[in-house]
Amino acid sequence: MSLSYWWSRSFLTSRPFLWLLFWCNLVGTVYGYIWYKGQLEYTLNYHPLWQIVFVPDSPTASLFFTISIAFLLYPPRFKSLKVIRQVIEALAIVTSVKYGIWASAIIFWGVAQGGHMVWQDWMLVASHTAMAVETLLFVRFFTCKWIALGLAAMWTLLNDTMDYTFGIYPYLPKTLTNDVPQVRAFTYMLTLFSIVAAWLAMLTRNQKASSHRDTA
Repeated sequence: MSLSYWWSRSFLTSRPFLWLLFWCNLVGTVYGYIWYKGQLEYTLNYHPLWQIVFVPDSPTASLFFTISIAFLLYPPRFKSLKVIRQVIEALAIVTSVKYGIWASAIIFWGVAQGGHMVWQDWMLVASHTAMAVETLLFVRFFTCKWIALGLAAMWTLLNDTMDYTFGIYPYLPKTLTNDVPQVRAFTYMLTLFSIVAAWLAMLTRNQKASSHRDTA
């Protein structure tokens, strides 16, 4: 099989591959929430209950993508579900790109400050990089529109604000405990970058779809 086949619509949207992607991401999502167990328990004990939703950033991004794959497997028929699908897809794009890059960058930043890489760090780098790549790869198959992207952008910026206003941001490497202001600035900039990346990916998708209709 040619290399182009492995990146083609026929392969990427085939049901066997979608199911493989769904289960891989679902398992990763569950593992991600388990990874956050200590911080979730701490937040429940020492913070207002409503803040808990802003704590598990990466697994929630992975959950958005997992649900988006489920919608590709079983496209909704009702209008309300179609709207929900668009919002979840937009959230999947923005948050997966954002936290996929963020986690890897923070790990290497901590190492640059004197930390040490362990095998779990390499696992996190690989899995989070895959989050960003797979989501951008599937934008062309998503149905989300501009208003959904706007809602996803506002949610992600709100999440950043909650994280660094109430101190519920993901635990950082020990070598970065004195660099929270710099991490906060980087996080906001990365959110803006992810919004722009999502916008460009959706724009490209729409232009290709329009070109295909014109030539059909």
